[in-house]
Amino acid sequence: MQNDVLHRAAGDSLAGRSVDRALAGRREVYAEEVRRLVGASFALIRESGRLEPRVGEIVGRAGLSNQAFYRHFRSKDELLVAVLDEGIRRLESYLRHRMAAATSPVGKVRHWLAGMLEQALDADAAAATRPFALARGRLADLFPAEVEQSERRLTALLREVLEAAVASGDLPAADPVRDAATLYDLAMGWMQRQLAQPAPAERGDAEQLVEFAVHGLRRGAPATAGGA
Repeated sequence: MQNDVLHRAAGDSLAGRSVDRALAGRREVYAEEVRRLVGASFALIRESGRLEPRVGEIVGRAGLSNQAFYRHFRSKDELLVAVLDEGIRRLESYLRHRMAAATSPVGKVRHWLAGMLEQALDADAAAATRPFALARGRLADLFPAEVEQSERRLTALLREVLEAAVASGDLPAADPVRDAATLYDLAMGWMQRQLAQPAPAERGDAEQLVEFAVHGLRRGAPATAGGA
């Protein structure tokens, strides 16, 4: 009886390692498939200016099959939410880089706002952002939790800065959670309106919005607070 138990334990251990190796290899393959599907979707959306590439177009550009597509995504909309999440992660990285150039909390907020609004000002960024900005409401209605979780990555950057500004006394009256959400809504609303218009956004309008927002954050702040 004891020998049987030991034999099974050894067998389970060897089998377990084999399974782990097989699963690791499969995970790498599947992860690469998802990357190719997301990348193909990005390219097609950017080229067409629409958020509605056909599944056949996506798998064709990715060099995969319909079977591979439905192995990872139950619908095209589910893939588009993944594409939106990837876009937000890239935007988060871009905003972090911009904010790192500022030395004060108010300066970091300025850079965050300017970076968000740049998505409508820069021609290349606007081309990539427009389909998602205009379809955000539909995707949020279909996948509210997923879209909220992705967008929370952007407000978290602001919340961290505002918490530091309250602690330092630079922005003593700031409400990090509410103000971060308000600034996000302000920037996103402006972006969506600009991207829906045929004429390019005016940089002067974006600068005025930044100044308006910073003025509101400085309520109750010492006169010397702020900076780049």
